[in-house]
Amino acid sequence: MEMLTATISRQHLHELLDEEIDHLIEIRRDLHAHPELGYEEHRTSGVVRRELDDAALEYVPDLAGGTGVMAHIPSGEGAAIGLRADMDALPIIEESDLDYASIVPGVMHACGHDGHTAILIGAARVLARLAREHELPRPVSFVFQPAEEGGAGGQRMVEEGCLSGAVIGPQIKFMFGLHGWPRLPLGSVGTREGALLAAADMFDIIVTGTGGHAALPHLGQDPIVAASAIVGALQTIASRSIDPLDSIVVSTTQIHAGTTHNIIPDQAILNGTVRTLESETQQTAIRRLREVAEGAAAAHGCRAEVIYTIGYPSMLNDVEAVAIFNEVAREALADEHVLHIAKPIMGGEDFAFYARQVPSCFFLLGLRPAGVESMPDVHQPTFNFNDDAIATGVEIFCRLALRP
Repeated sequence: MEMLTATISRQHLHELLDEEIDHLIEIRRDLHAHPELGYEEHRTSGVVRRELDDAALEYVPDLAGGTGVMAHIPSGEGAAIGLRADMDALPIIEESDLDYASIVPGVMHACGHDGHTAILIGAARVLARLAREHELPRPVSFVFQPAEEGGAGGQRMVEEGCLSGAVIGPQIKFMFGLHGWPRLPLGSVGTREGALLAAADMFDIIVTGTGGHAALPHLGQDPIVAASAIVGALQTIASRSIDPLDSIVVSTTQIHAGTTHNIIPDQAILNGTVRTLESETQQTAIRRLREVAEGAAAAHGCRAEVIYTIGYPSMLNDVEAVAIFNEVAREALADEHVLHIAKPIMGGEDFAFYARQVPSCFFLLGLRPAGVESMPDVHQPTFNFNDDAIATGVEIFCRLALRP
């Protein structure tokens, strides 16, 4: 079978994309209307399998708790190129008037994973068609993972062997993934070497005092006052314990206490997140969060129990993988549309688990339409993935797989 050259791929790619794009938009909107939370993506996984079957692709279903899917195109010799999409939605009530708005109460695709899944389906379908005409330069594996939103589905896919060749196909040499990004203009992509996204940890602080009548606060130890002091004191971790040129975010995002207006409770619970880029900074944050919470609580006659949960590691892009991405992106887009992301973003992403095992590049796909200064951001109830970005995402994924 004739090897697919760069010239042939350029000749065919846009034509094949044009033939697929309406179907991919239909898929994306169907997924948007039927969102599923992490490890519950049974319908979504079914859509993926249906499209892989239609493309006559080999795949292994029921991964990572039952909804993950890994597909493969065998071609040539050596290690494979890996392409990944996440499939889960968020527990957010959608606030839009879209014809395809979520029909699932309290669940919506507020982070664009519907778009990511449609893009990877598109790449698989286009590459499968090309592979029937010509041998691809190398094997290609497609990883559809569950539970990116806090469930570490990427970690489970890695543990089950999606990178090592234990699931299907050979070992993966380079891994690539994307995220739709409302702050970048449509038709553009961007990434950076090293840290692109932060480690994302969680904390719970249980503050215990002595409750009583709200009219007699001097007879007890008020855990709400202690918890309020802790919230403010936690901000000194960033301002007084970390190098000002380093990056850290400590955010208290939930406070739960009390039952009515005239009772001081005996307990208050704080929840939040810590975001860091460096392991040393993370360890300092863990130590100082415990010291600050316990000290502030003690100063108010209360006790604080700190439960710190290590989450996703920081997302580190490999230098060689980024160079490959930039080369391919400049073949597809004008130079001015291939952007360098100057600073890391403090959001978390479980693509980091792949990047800790094999050289990887995670990149951002522009969603903001021309002439629009801003659009709803990810995790907002009005967010909607821009269908006009699907073709760009598919083309970049395909070109990464077709690189000689």
